[in-house]
Amino acid sequence: MVGVVERPASVPVPAGRPVLSLALASMMEDTRAQSGALYLLAADPPVLEMAVMAGLPRAFAAPWERVTLHARVPVADALRERRLVWIGGEEEMARRYPRVAVVLPYPFAMAALPVATATAAYGAVFLTWPSRSSELSEDERRRLVSACDGLAVRLERAARSNLPVHPEPDLLAAPTVDGLPGTLGALEAVRMVARLPYGLCSLDLDGRVGFANAAAAGLLGVPVRRLIGDRLWSAVPWLADPAYEDRYRAALLGQHPTSFVAARPAGDRLSFRLYPSRTGLSVRVGRARPPSPDENGEAAARTVPPAVDAPSRLVSLSQVVSLTGALAEAVGVRDVVQLVADEIAPTVGAQALAVLGSGAGRMRVLGHRGYAGPRAVERFDGMPLTEPTPGTEVLRTGVPVFLESVEELRRRYPLREETPDGFAAWAFLPLIASGRPVGTCVLAYDAPRSFSTDERAVLTSLAGLVAQALDRALLYDAKHRLAHGLQAALLPHTLPSLPGLEAAARYLPATRGMDIGGDFYDLVPTGGGAAAAVIGDVQGHNVTAAGLMGQVRTAVRAYTAAGQAPEEVMRRTNRLLIDLGTELFASCLYLRLTPGGGRAALARAGHPPPLLRRPDGEVRVLRSAGGPLLGIDPSAAYPATEIDLAPGSLLVLYTDGLVESPGVDLDDALAALGRRLAAAGDLPLDELADRLVGHAAEAEDAAERADDIAVLLLRTRGENSQVSSSGPG
Repeated sequence: MVGVVERPASVPVPAGRPVLSLALASMMEDTRAQSGALYLLAADPPVLEMAVMAGLPRAFAAPWERVTLHARVPVADALRERRLVWIGGEEEMARRYPRVAVVLPYPFAMAALPVATATAAYGAVFLTWPSRSSELSEDERRRLVSACDGLAVRLERAARSNLPVHPEPDLLAAPTVDGLPGTLGALEAVRMVARLPYGLCSLDLDGRVGFANAAAAGLLGVPVRRLIGDRLWSAVPWLADPAYEDRYRAALLGQHPTSFVAARPAGDRLSFRLYPSRTGLSVRVGRARPPSPDENGEAAARTVPPAVDAPSRLVSLSQVVSLTGALAEAVGVRDVVQLVADEIAPTVGAQALAVLGSGAGRMRVLGHRGYAGPRAVERFDGMPLTEPTPGTEVLRTGVPVFLESVEELRRRYPLREETPDGFAAWAFLPLIASGRPVGTCVLAYDAPRSFSTDERAVLTSLAGLVAQALDRALLYDAKHRLAHGLQAALLPHTLPSLPGLEAAARYLPATRGMDIGGDFYDLVPTGGGAAAAVIGDVQGHNVTAAGLMGQVRTAVRAYTAAGQAPEEVMRRTNRLLIDLGTELFASCLYLRLTPGGGRAALARAGHPPPLLRRPDGEVRVLRSAGGPLLGIDPSAAYPATEIDLAPGSLLVLYTDGLVESPGVDLDDALAALGRRLAAAGDLPLDELADRLVGHAAEAEDAAERADDIAVLLLRTRGENSQVSSSGPG
């Protein structure tokens, strides 16, 4: 079933048998893939964990060592949707998976497949190719799917037999390796290379130096004995720049020669030319020359300025960059907390998290995930910042606190007599945006943990990204509360109770964007048992639209109180809108009715027609004559139409958000609304209003609904009956 992933608590692999490595190697051999990786699914939380990688250094996939099933990456999509995912090149990768493309912006193709049976999921596989002129053939697809299905069956059998899990080594070399030609002995090859006037190095797929001649050692300023066995950018500190390492990654993934120019501490420059193969790279080192096209017609070597205090590995940079896109998509504080829970906490191995803020000198819990119960965290909400706790200390000072055990917690914060939340290690990370603290991110671990220097640097970098997202989210939530508070203040809190008339109203704000809209409604008693109902929609979704909406609603009430006829109320309101000099327009529907008299007068200004459900259940659309939108034509007329209202009749007034959606014809939408009204029978109006609004909200993606919805329901009763009316609820 798509979207549902079930599996046992753990996936044991038969002891002494490298099942995963052999399966991955076989898939790569069958399709001539350059690299690949196999993930196993951990059940709690549901995270894909890399079990073995082949053909490339594991560091290349460091941001995706642990992947949640919610992550927008190929292996997660493949398992979640139970299908093969194919990405043909870097343009398609940038379009479909921008977070992957940002970290690996190189020309390569990728296929991801699920490892699952009909009843349970066990993991996923990805394979890469430097470049392909076409998609996978049907035979290649069949082989890959068959191999993954066969592996899933073997893992299922292993799980049933309760066989233990044994780690398997990564395969840095590809399945097929070309050997050194036999016509040239290895010893003579070394002697020949040693005589060359330029430097030569050999790197394996993990970047370690396997060979370097004397010329290379002299140019690099490092003895050969110190180069051999070490990564080139570790042995040569001034090469420890992610920009240079990027060229190494580009060569391996793209399987094309790449080059760069680096400045030595002495001030002169060296050129590096990297020639990749499926087993490693050959590097030619020489004195840099002025940029010019080389012998292949390619651009000259890329010049990159040296970095200052650059990290010796690219892992932390990759982890930070891969999450930037996701954090940029977070809108409110709840979104930030959910994203940290889904994408960051599993990646760094945390079992729980909390996001803390402050206000009026007290700690505020903005959100949390993974704790046994809400009291474990929420009891800290409202705690004075003067309390000696790690959370308050980080909020006050902006300095991170890492607690590797319960004993360290009690030693550093002796007033705490017990573990506050049931966990055994914590990272309290300050969230600082624009030089000011906006909160604290707490990561909790269920076992004691030693935080290495690299891990602390990664967590601190992640905290910086989270801080930017949280700062935006706090501002969004504050504006959202202010805007919708203004909207609520401009709408009636309750509807008046009138003899012979039952009324109910609902308002549902749009969920796309952060502004408010101009939808409004009202029910105004006019004396003698009569009433005027109005509903409208001012163009726009901002404070200006809401303010204008308030003016229109006030004007309608004033003209109604003055005893104006429906057509005159609309004409005067139109003139008022034009005199205000606003560039916004408004649609409006005005209804004057006397329930006891069984009659109503209707005037419309560019507004969708109301629906009438008769007592016998028949529903029809009241397509009365009307005029243009308010605020366009100062001479416009809005003729009124008389309609019959027998006792038990139901009128449905609404704004266009209830019926309009992309790709749906308005007449079809009105017909569907009529069918729902006919089937509703004599439901209480409150229940009917909830159903109508709820159906409209479900019809569109709740996260992408672009328009507000307002509904006003009116039902006539007998002349002596009186039913209380309800507002938006």
